Amino acid sequence: MKSQVFMQSWLCKSAVILLATIGTTLTAGPAKFDGEFVDKKFLNGQGVFQFSVHQSGNALDIAFDAAYSDGHGATPDATGAGKVNGNTAQFTWKDSYGNTVTGTISLAGDDIVVSMKAVHVADPSCLAFYRQNMKLKRIGKSGTLSPSHIRARRHTICNVGGGP
Repeated sequence: MKSQVFMQSWLCKSAVILLATIGTTLTAGPAKFDGEFVDKKFLNGQGVFQFSVHQSGNALDIAFDAAYSDGHGATPDATGAGKVNGNTAQFTWKDSYGNTVTGTISLAGDDIVVSMKAVHVADPSCLAFYRQNMKLKRIGKSGTLSPSHIRARRHTICNVGGGP
């Protein structure tokens, strides 16, 4: 009798552990990068950098926009694609000035850290915006990714005009 009760108890506990493990395995997917991110004090307070990510499985659609707060200089924007690999993602795009950029995104709690490198420079006036280890704060869920949408939002954040 004791061995039968022990066996039932052991089977019940094993079943619970098995179901919990299966549930975790089935729901575990790629890291979640979806969202709208910003650094309103970019370039030591001289600029604003916005970054938008829409994720579908391991695929990312990315848009970005950057500008000096006083409206001078380059105001690059771009859309591109990326791929999630664990807790990081790699991406590439060609910006509105013709520069080709590659980069990585890492999760940092609810925020992200973005590192970028220009691999083809068509207009060096944008290079100030392509940096390493930029921490961007999440400001919302993923939205529309068009550069025109981001330019309109840029105007509300830093009161600057459009691109080239």
